[in-house]
Amino acid sequence: MELNFCSLSSGSSGNCYYLGNEHHSILIDAGISATAIRKFLQKLGISIQSVNGILVTHNHTDHIRGLEVLTRRNHIPVFTTSNIWKSVLARQKNISADCIRNIPLQQPFQLAGFDIEVFPVHHDAPETIGIHVVAGDKKITVATDLGHICDTAAPYIKAANLLVIESNYDEQMLIDGKYPYFLKTRIQSDHGHLGNLQTSAFLAEIWNDELEHICLAHLSKNNNTPEMALSALSRTIAEQGIIPNGRPVISVLKRHEPGEMIRLSHL
Repeated sequence: MELNFCSLSSGSSGNCYYLGNEHHSILIDAGISATAIRKFLQKLGISIQSVNGILVTHNHTDHIRGLEVLTRRNHIPVFTTSNIWKSVLARQKNISADCIRNIPLQQPFQLAGFDIEVFPVHHDAPETIGIHVVAGDKKITVATDLGHICDTAAPYIKAANLLVIESNYDEQMLIDGKYPYFLKTRIQSDHGHLGNLQTSAFLAEIWNDELEHICLAHLSKNNNTPEMALSALSRTIAEQGIIPNGRPVISVLKRHEPGEMIRLSHL
């Protein structure tokens, strides 16, 4: 069976990721408009009606922008923790009540034929989660907003065959940039975002033969470029004596449009 992953949008302007097969599909976050989500899915040959549910990682607007319309017009159930729901509903009060689903931390549940477990990560929201999806013998982990990789999150990230991980900012570019000091401090904090060097060092540490795809996600518009993120990773793995030989496949997710569909075969 084939498992397909595609980023519809990734960055501070909005985040939304598609994961599915020929029978079922889910979205991870809905941080762009419902119209854009429907349009991008249609471009990929996917109907919004085939989406069985939306997983929400936290309450920041770039992760929940499309929820109200998607629940009101398409009646898609939305899954997240009770703490995140409280913060989401404080911002978006018109989400259809019959679409609200509460899920526990670190307890597996099933959605759309997938085994899913959400885990806590450190970010400046009331609560933020990463997503770990198991489909047959394949594992997908999405961790896109976190200031550091803690002992709780690390095992889920290390287990992935397809890893979507934040590489938000170039450290020197942020320091030299025009952001005010308080914002630079927030971004660099343990509850902010991962920089290129942080992400690269962790990836070099967990590099293994089971890791098939690495997607660098949530790049800053003002403090990073795809070239810088890739260069930091290339330098770090070279310093560790790692020779990729084309595996894993490394890509940088696009900010305003869908990327390439990634296809994983699984049992």
